[in-house]
Amino acid sequence: MITVVGTGVGSPPGPDVTAGAELVVGGRRHLDAARLPESAERVVLGALAPALDRIARYLAKGRPVLVLASGDPGFFGIVRALAERFGPELLDVRPGVSSVAAAFARVGLPWDDAMVVSAHGRDLRTAVNVCRAHPKTAVLTGPGAGPAELGAALRDDARTLVVASALGSDDERLERVTPAEAAARDWGPAVSVVLCLAGERALGPVRTVAGPAPGPAGWALAEDAFAHRDSMITKFEVRALALARLGPRPGDLVWDIGAGSGSVAVECARLGAAAVAVEKTADGAGRVRANAAAHGVDVRVVHGAAPTVLCGLDDPDAVFVGGGGRDLPDIVAACARRARRAVVVAMAAVDRVPAARRALLDAGWECDGVLLQSSRLAPLPGDVTRLAAANPVFLLWGVRPHARTEGVAQ
Repeated sequence: MITVVGTGVGSPPGPDVTAGAELVVGGRRHLDAARLPESAERVVLGALAPALDRIARYLAKGRPVLVLASGDPGFFGIVRALAERFGPELLDVRPGVSSVAAAFARVGLPWDDAMVVSAHGRDLRTAVNVCRAHPKTAVLTGPGAGPAELGAALRDDARTLVVASALGSDDERLERVTPAEAAARDWGPAVSVVLCLAGERALGPVRTVAGPAPGPAGWALAEDAFAHRDSMITKFEVRALALARLGPRPGDLVWDIGAGSGSVAVECARLGAAAVAVEKTADGAGRVRANAAAHGVDVRVVHGAAPTVLCGLDDPDAVFVGGGGRDLPDIVAACARRARRAVVVAMAAVDRVPAARRALLDAGWECDGVLLQSSRLAPLPGDVTRLAAANPVFLLWGVRPHARTEGVAQ
């Protein structure tokens, strides 16, 4: 058997656990803190593969192995690698209190509704986008993906960061800072976890299902679910297909360009993505903010004209272009250079379709599209119903070739 012990928030394992261990694998601080048999071989955990190979040699001879880990080793920990290599039936896992649970306990918040994302050895952008989209997020940090880097990316977002360092030790420290303050500091290697909180919304409602709020029961909402001007809003039939091609999900960043009412940005945010709405009119930008607030989601609103204002934004996973006028080909080309997965363009004027399509093809994207024509039920006098035709809209979409085969890392 492999005994896997989580040290909680700093408490070393007792002699009842360590006695008889012949091979002990763990971080240097865990090995130094534990009272281990003099005869036990110690392996400082660095690169995982050599440690797993060493464990395999001991198991082949029927010799006991002890693995020391931080917190709960089944929560973004070493249990996954051990179970994949040796099978879960060989593991005796004894979890401690995770750093996430300890950090939320220290600040007096429940965490059954929190998003938890690991940036340790992973692309920081996923953690950043989750923090933007959700009011309560815990980020497991790592080299090059710590509080300073997280704060720099979230500088324009209304969030408070709680940096928890050396949890469970005599040097334990919790500090509440703004993203800008976090970006200006050198935090050192002792950071355990960073909580990203959105003010009073971080408390959240009573829940019966753990994890972030469940996705919406429906999407492609009716137009009257949004404030809009003179019917200038992406109709729900068009929005339904656009959302299907955008594929918004937690960890993604989606741009809504020429946002108008912001209906696409709001729906992407309701599905868990971070959303940026670009709108060139002041009254339109105000409507987007009002619609986001009405639906209880975070949408960053950028007041300005594309493609000029796009240079200051982080690269998106997907882009919806619902406006653009004569600048549409330039906007689509700029989006195709930056987007990681998909660009979707809605056009009422068929004259603009060839240029938008050419912009995607010239960027090396796979391109497809459809003309959407719909007729809605409408009442007539005498308790009868007619079909009322909506204006046709051409929906064009491009997919970056590698996105079909490789996906986007989370």
